[in-house]
Amino acid sequence: MEIIQIVGLGLIAAILVLVVKEQKPMFAFLIATFTGIVIFLFLIGKIESVIQVLEDLAERSGIEPVYLKTILKIIGIAYIAEFGAQIVRDAGQDGIASKIELAGKVLIMVLAIPIISVVIETVMKLLPA
Repeated sequence: MEIIQIVGLGLIAAILVLVVKEQKPMFAFLIATFTGIVIFLFLIGKIESVIQVLEDLAERSGIEPVYLKTILKIIGIAYIAEFGAQIVRDAGQDGIASKIELAGKVLIMVLAIPIISVVIETVMKLLPA
């Protein structure tokens, strides 16, 4: 089971970080960051399979590909912003982490505008004139 490997890696890294943090805080940060990247890379294959399933479902249901791609971009921005913010928080920079999260939210809103427009147009067509 992959989750056991991920949790095991996380626990080992956490212990290493605790041991090394007192002597070399920079190495502790690097261990934590490297561990996060390894876990993310481990999950890329899973993410690809989920995206493939979503693309197949969208194709069968007749949803225009541009909407699915936009939604996937939005999800990607959310995950990347969260990942980046957590790494920066680990480095003790909460202010910068908050700015990364804000940037992610703004970019999500920008990408969501076309989808929101279509939803509003659809609702307007359903309402009596």
